Amino acid sequence: MAEAGNISDDIRVECNETSSVLRSLRVEVDVARVGRAFDSAYGELRKSANIKGFRPGKVPRSVLERVYGPSLPDQVERVLVSETLAAAIETAEVKPVSEPDIDAERPEVGSPFCYTARVEVKPEIELPDLGQVEGRKPIVLVGDDEVETEVERLRQDASKWVEEAEGTVAADGHSLTLDFVGRIDGKVFQGGSAEGADLELGTGAMIPGFEDQLVGVKAGESRQVEVSFPDDYGPDELNGRLAQFDCEVVAVRRKELPELDDEFAKDLGQDGSLDELRTRLRADLEKTRDANAVRALDRSLMESLVALCDFEVPPGVVQGQLQSQMQSMHQQFQGQVPEDVLHEQLRRMREDGRPMAEQRVREQLLVDAIAVDQGMEASSEEVDARLAEMAKAQGMDAEPMRAMAEQQGWLTAIEQEVRERKVYAYLAEHAKVVDVEPEPTEDASILGD
Repeated sequence: MAEAGNISDDIRVECNETSSVLRSLRVEVDVARVGRAFDSAYGELRKSANIKGFRPGKVPRSVLERVYGPSLPDQVERVLVSETLAAAIETAEVKPVSEPDIDAERPEVGSPFCYTARVEVKPEIELPDLGQVEGRKPIVLVGDDEVETEVERLRQDASKWVEEAEGTVAADGHSLTLDFVGRIDGKVFQGGSAEGADLELGTGAMIPGFEDQLVGVKAGESRQVEVSFPDDYGPDELNGRLAQFDCEVVAVRRKELPELDDEFAKDLGQDGSLDELRTRLRADLEKTRDANAVRALDRSLMESLVALCDFEVPPGVVQGQLQSQMQSMHQQFQGQVPEDVLHEQLRRMREDGRPMAEQRVREQLLVDAIAVDQGMEASSEEVDARLAEMAKAQGMDAEPMRAMAEQQGWLTAIEQEVRERKVYAYLAEHAKVVDVEPEPTEDASILGD
């Protein structure tokens, strides 16, 4: 279906619906305006043209046409499109979601200028009955044994390495201070030597078999260790090779753990007793798992909603999302991994990451559709509350956090996050939500969070 209209007396636009997410705008600029655009372009050229035999600003139009005529239409095209595209989009009453794709005819003096703008728009989404949406929320449980595991982890972190008495025989759990030199076929190889290296026996940190051959040594002893590098170890010159390491044991140390008492809790910077520390750890574990449970619920709700909705996704928006994902990966890992490895990962994402990008766009379109349907917006008070929450997590005051957000352009993203939270809360309220057993997870140390 085509809709036509005049932007002004000299510009006409016709809009065709190519698909649910694509509009084709044919824009026609009349002869007179094209002529004025060429006149203006030649006028600007005359001011700056430096042609032998003519004073600046006095070059005849015919000479300018002979010298610059072949290239000037490209400039006029850009000017005419930039001057008319926004008005054409407004007249056609479309809202682009990505940069329009322009296909233009070459402008000529004495002829109208026509171009086509392919504009991507949001699809019209018919939301289902949200009672059909199903969500799964993991039950939040924290057992006494898990609290004790966290206490023991803190105890291990607070331990100290103490040098053993002379003549102590090293066993698993001991830490050795070593000087060693590695050789293959009698020759020292790069990366195979160290001085003052610390090695905790029983951790498997070294090549298989290395630590086992050091069990039983004493401080001051020498021992030769013979091991074979795994076939897939890394460098070709080491893969599968037999190596000998001449080791000098400088020291044997044991781990000394603090007593589990109220002083231990105080040493961790906690007010109160060991039992109060356990209470704090339980509350923090519950808080962490509750947040994880909400995220798991949100994910299941969105997966269910996506399965109930069938709509076309704007390909240009998907491409933009993919580019954003690649940029985020590049920023995150640049300098952390070798450049060739990073470039290979980015290449794979470019080839294989489109389904994930399309899924993210599909989800965002559904969030926006629900927000519009329910009139959800992020109020200034809600944004301030989120900023205060972020500031508290970073140990900052709210005002510096807001200033940082304004300076670095975060506010729009924060508003979007607040809207998303409201949408997911609305989904959870109206969907069928069931409690499920939690999947096994590893909780990071949460003391002090």
